[in-house]
Amino acid sequence: MAGVMYSLVALGFVLIFKASGIFNFAQGVMALFAALTLVGFQTGQVPFSHLINAIFGTDIHHWGGGMPTILAIVLAMGVMVLLAFLLERFVLKYLVNQEPIILFMATIGLAYFLEGLGDLMWGADIKRMDVGLPSGGSFWWEDLTRAWAPADADYYGMYIDTLDVSAAIIAAILVTGLTLFSQYTATGRALRAVADDHQAALSVGISLRRIWVIVWSLAGFVALVAGILWGAKSGVQFSLSLIALKALPVLILGGFTSIPGAIVGGLIIGVGEKLAEAYVGPLVGGAIENWFAYMLALAFLLFRPQGLYGEKIIERI
Repeated sequence: MAGVMYSLVALGFVLIFKASGIFNFAQGVMALFAALTLVGFQTGQVPFSHLINAIFGTDIHHWGGGMPTILAIVLAMGVMVLLAFLLERFVLKYLVNQEPIILFMATIGLAYFLEGLGDLMWGADIKRMDVGLPSGGSFWWEDLTRAWAPADADYYGMYIDTLDVSAAIIAAILVTGLTLFSQYTATGRALRAVADDHQAALSVGISLRRIWVIVWSLAGFVALVAGILWGAKSGVQFSLSLIALKALPVLILGGFTSIPGAIVGGLIIGVGEKLAEAYVGPLVGGAIENWFAYMLALAFLLFRPQGLYGEKIIERI
């Protein structure tokens, strides 16, 4: 279940990389920004209220009691689409056919910009998110697993958070939909063409600007979903942006260009770090869960650098 949560962030990386060949360093911050925007709409918070109050000497913080969750989610998604348009208009269109490292540096700048913008718009305090998803342990599952043990066993059943189950179901739906979109639609094939060669894609009539808006909007949608689930689990706080770092081992294992690979890589990382902490941790003093995923990814790079489902590296000599 932990691996599925990592995979939701990794999906945004995969979408951007498939469509443009860019490693989007800002994906974690996009999840944070989307979650902050959603909570702001839910609670009726006035954007830039701290700045407005400092300039005009007012004391305005909320415009009312907020809005329904569904409407807040729709508006937050609209903000992410608007962000995609602005990003293409003022950044990406000037970087067509540039070296990948230049595009990567642009996403680093975008990450810091969005983090500062989110702080300025909504404040830096920790926010509680409630979108109506069930949370807490599943008593049905605990009763079911308790019955598997002998009657005299000191066993109280298996604990599974229902929020993690919801995340797994949502991730399965997302992966299925995105895979079908990328494989069986003309737009999906255009995404892969743009990632392969900007100049060649332009020469056959593919609108690079339109493709970038579409893919960054999709990445914004995935970031919103990840922000909702992570925010509901641990609160909306600025440390949420660091979950992008846990997505890196997931990408290395699954492959930077594979949507199903993001889920498989997440499952391997999620299971691997928990088992390592339980069985290897006591042998070395414990506390290896936080860095085991990176060591596993490093070892994996030695044998299959393109990942389990990444594109095969074929070179002519």
